[in-house]
Amino acid sequence: MTRWLGVALLPRADHLRAAIRIQRALGTDHGLQPPLAPDGNLPHVTVFQGPFAESLVPEQDLERIGTALSLPAELHLGFTGIHYQPTGWVFLGLTRPPVLDTLQETTLAVLTPHLDRSAFDTTKDTSQYTEAERTSYARYGYRYTGAAYAPHITLGRTGEQAARTIVDTASTRTEVAQDWVFDRMSCYVMGENGAHARVLAERPLNVP
Repeated sequence: MTRWLGVALLPRADHLRAAIRIQRALGTDHGLQPPLAPDGNLPHVTVFQGPFAESLVPEQDLERIGTALSLPAELHLGFTGIHYQPTGWVFLGLTRPPVLDTLQETTLAVLTPHLDRSAFDTTKDTSQYTEAERTSYARYGYRYTGAAYAPHITLGRTGEQAARTIVDTASTRTEVAQDWVFDRMSCYVMGENGAHARVLAERPLNVP
């Protein structure tokens, strides 16, 4: 049976709450979905997500990823802006230090053998993807790997015009911290629009 799962970075508790507040401030009038919550759809930075076979063991494979790297106890990512992504997405953009590339490469090495490639949507409209995003999608079934990797917290999805309006007015509706701190990794069940719907496994970035 195919399972739609992901691996993500989770924000420190105060920044998790901040992301929820930002979504509410921006999306109240524009229907950003799904709603972020501390006990539901968690704010997160996806490292990789997609369809997996039963051979993936969340706790075991997340541990393999974590122990293959030397990560700090906290990972600091800079804010790059609230921006629109086709089609209808609103992202809180974050910087991409080399450690994130290493983390994604390691994650792909561990998880790729478990990908259920038969579940890739080959009919998906990728006309608004960049060339790098199309290459990533064809190879891994996920838009943001390799050259196309774009670290972000998804604030939600809505109609095209509403998403553009949110981005255009974001600076007048909310304040965003310039530094975002992450202290955990998770393996999660994908929900609506790829949301972090349920934690299957979790570990600190740096295990003493």
